[in-house]
Amino acid sequence: MQSRKRALVAAATSAALALGALTALVGGLGTAQADTAAAQPAAAAAASSGGVKIAYYDQWSVYGNAFYPKNLDTEGIAGKLNILNYSFENIDPVNLTCFEATKASDSTNESNPNAGDGAGDAFADYQKSYGADISVNGTADTWNQPLVGNFNQLKQLKAKYPNLKIVASLGGWTYSKYFSDAAATDASRKKLVSSCIDMFIKGNLPVQGGYGGTGSAAGIFDGFDIDWEYPGSPGGHTGNHYSANDTANYTALAAEFRSELDAYGAANGGRKMLLTAALPAGQDKIAKLQTNKLGQYLDYANIMTYDMHGAFETNGPTNFQDPLYQSPSDPSNPVSPGNEKYSTDHAITAWTTGDAAYGIPGGFPANKITLGYPTYYRGWSGVAAGSNHGLYQPASGPAAARGISQVAGTAYYKELTGVVDNPADTFYDAASQTNWFYNGSEFWTGLGAQAIQAKADYGHCHGLAGSMMYSLLDLDPAATLFNKIVTATNGSASGCGTQTTPPTTPPTTPPTTPPTTPPTTPPTTPPTTPPTTPPGGTCTLPSWSASAVYVNGNQVSWKGHKWNAKWWTTNEEPGTTGEWGVWQDLGAC
Repeated sequence: MQSRKRALVAAATSAALALGALTALVGGLGTAQADTAAAQPAAAAAASSGGVKIAYYDQWSVYGNAFYPKNLDTEGIAGKLNILNYSFENIDPVNLTCFEATKASDSTNESNPNAGDGAGDAFADYQKSYGADISVNGTADTWNQPLVGNFNQLKQLKAKYPNLKIVASLGGWTYSKYFSDAAATDASRKKLVSSCIDMFIKGNLPVQGGYGGTGSAAGIFDGFDIDWEYPGSPGGHTGNHYSANDTANYTALAAEFRSELDAYGAANGGRKMLLTAALPAGQDKIAKLQTNKLGQYLDYANIMTYDMHGAFETNGPTNFQDPLYQSPSDPSNPVSPGNEKYSTDHAITAWTTGDAAYGIPGGFPANKITLGYPTYYRGWSGVAAGSNHGLYQPASGPAAARGISQVAGTAYYKELTGVVDNPADTFYDAASQTNWFYNGSEFWTGLGAQAIQAKADYGHCHGLAGSMMYSLLDLDPAATLFNKIVTATNGSASGCGTQTTPPTTPPTTPPTTPPTTPPTTPPTTPPTTPPTTPPGGTCTLPSWSASAVYVNGNQVSWKGHKWNAKWWTTNEEPGTTGEWGVWQDLGAC
C-alpha cells in the first residue's frame, strides 16, 4: 500500500509565502448504481459499534483550495466530528525534535530522498493573517496578536465547538524520514516527545515573523497523532530511514508519548490527552509492528485502508484503491509470503486476530480501530471497456491532471463532474463491495454510496470504533462524501453474516488504559435497546462477565448498578473506564 499524504508547504519571501506544489490527495463522490446485485450475507444477530468520527485537516488547505478552518463551521463539518487531526508537523533532521520552519518540501519529486528535510509551514500554522471574511468568529486578526494563522483559527473553532478534540499529526508521507532516528533510543524518544509537548501542547512556539512565544498556542491541541510511514519498511518515501529495530522502537515511542501526555494531563486538572496513530493496512507493513502491544498506549488506531491500488501502477491493470474484501477476480500479485492480496478485511483481521503467514500476532482491541475512508479518487486513462466496464483492464497511463489538484491520476469530485456524478458511469463490485466509475476511457476508483455503506456495516459488525477520513481538503462545498460517511457511521448494520461477525474472544492484550470515546455529548448511534430509567430494588439484568462480548445497547448489572454498552467491548469492567468509557451508568438498581 502506498500513501500519498503530503505536507506541501511553501517558502517565505520578504512579503509573503511563495506557494509550492499543491497536494496530491484529492476527492469526491459519485452516486452509486449497481452493476451487479450486491450479495447480501445471511442475516444474523444485528450488531452495532461506536460512532467515532475522525478526519484530517491539512495545513496547506488555505492556499490554492481556499479551504479555511471557517469552512469546517459553515459547511457543517466541525459539529459532526469527534477528533480533528491537523496535518502535518515535521521532525528536525539535526535535533530530532518537533520544530517549526517555513521551508517548502519538494513533494512533487518522488525520487528526491531529501524532499521533506527541514521543511515545514510555520506561516500557515501561526503567521498567516486572517480577515474577518474568512475567520471562524468573524473578526479580523490584528497586527499585535501573538498568534494568527491556522492555529488561531483552530482555537476559535474549539471555542465554538467545545466538544471537538484537535490533535497535531506528526509525519505523513513526506515527513516520516527521521522517525526511525528519533525513536532509536530512550533518550532520543524522550527528547522528541518532550519537544512536541512543549511546542504544541504547552504552546511554546518559536518567535518567527513577529508571532509565537511562550504559551502562545496553549490549549489548542489535545494530543498527538503518529503518522510514521512506515516503521521497518522500505515502502515509504524515497530516502526514509528505517531499521529492523523500528518494530520495538515504535512501541516504545508510543509508550513514551502515552506516559508524557498522561503526566501532563494529570498536572492540568486531570485533562484527558489523546494519542492516535495512522497505521498501515498492508500485511507486509503490519508485520513490522507489535499489534499485540500497541493497544495499551493508543486511544485510536486509524487504519489507512486505502491506496492499495492506483495509477502509480502506471499502466494498470485498473483496480480498487480500497477493496473491502479480496475478490477472486483480482489480478494483482499476492503479497509475499502468503496468497493474500490487499483488502480492508485482511488488514483488520491482521490487526485484531493476527495473520500467521506474516507472523502478525494480532491482539489490537477492535474497539480502538477506525476504518480509513479516502475522500479522493484515483484514476487511469486509455482504459478499454473489456468485459466489465474497464475493471481489471490495462491502461495507457494515469488520468490527466485536473485544474486544482494538478496531479495526474488523482482528482477532486468537483473536477470529475460528468463522471462520478453520472449514474450511467457508476458501478459496484459485489465481491469486493466497492464502487468504481468508468466513462468509456477513464477509470476512477473511490467511494460510492454502496461502498460507504458496506464499509460502515463492516465496522459495526466487527465492533470497530468508527471512521477516519483523509482528508477534509478533498470535499466539495456541500461536504457530500463526508455527510454520507457520517450518516453510515452513525447508523448500525441490519445484519451480520459469518464473514463479518465480531470476534468472540477478547484481544490478547487488553488495554491498560481505557479507550477514549466521543466527547461528552451522547453518542449519535442509538442503542438497539433504549435505556430505561431503572427502578429501585435488586438488579434483574444479567451480571457483567469479563469473557463476554457486548455491543451497542447491551445492558448488564454490576456492583448494584445498571450499565449500557455504547459500542463493542469485552473485558472492560463497568465503572472503571470513567465518563469517557464504553459503559454508560444507568443508575442504581
